[in-house]
Amino acid sequence: MFITIEGMDGSGKTTALQRVKQYLEDLNYKVVMTREPGGLPLSEKIRELILNKDGVGMEPWTEALLFIAARKEHLEKVIKPYLEKGYIVISDRFMDSTTAYQGGARGLGVDYLNELQKNILEGFLPDLTLYFELSFEDAEKRLSARPEEKNRLDEEGRKFKEAVKLAFEELVVKEPNRITVIDASKSPEEVFEETKKVILEKIELWKKEKR
Repeated sequence: MFITIEGMDGSGKTTALQRVKQYLEDLNYKVVMTREPGGLPLSEKIRELILNKDGVGMEPWTEALLFIAARKEHLEKVIKPYLEKGYIVISDRFMDSTTAYQGGARGLGVDYLNELQKNILEGFLPDLTLYFELSFEDAEKRLSARPEEKNRLDEEGRKFKEAVKLAFEELVVKEPNRITVIDASKSPEEVFEETKKVILEKIELWKKEKR
């Protein structure tokens, strides 16, 4: 089973993802957690190339195609092999991020980027995507409290980030069977409980389909 976590930086998705992984492992599920861009050495190098502040001014299509190239490598070398071994794979970001950031905020087209990626990934889609929804203001407050250095996408302005949010919301409307919204404005414990509930329900359906 393949689960992806999406949302603006600062939405708390990574923290919730780590807790869910531990919870599922305590239930004796085999779980692997990964991230995009990244997940293996080549993709991590692409991640550094894209997100480094030296990349300011990168052409939108260059940015998008680098993300997609890293994703294809990640899919074939990490995600699919673990799925074949019976693992639940949870990825911090996947194709919807490229659709929202580059398709929406960079103006390359939400529908166009979505279909392009489906073709390149040969129709491969997550079984479940959780979109952590949070206002721009709350996301910025959380980001400002983080001690680590911000990457160049973190430092984009309000107009860019609100365009990202709108693109994610468009995807939620278009793919309601795959994407579930998590209210990330709640406390970390409430977010974890809601995330856990949605994932457990999906796992039960997945197990029934396998019988």
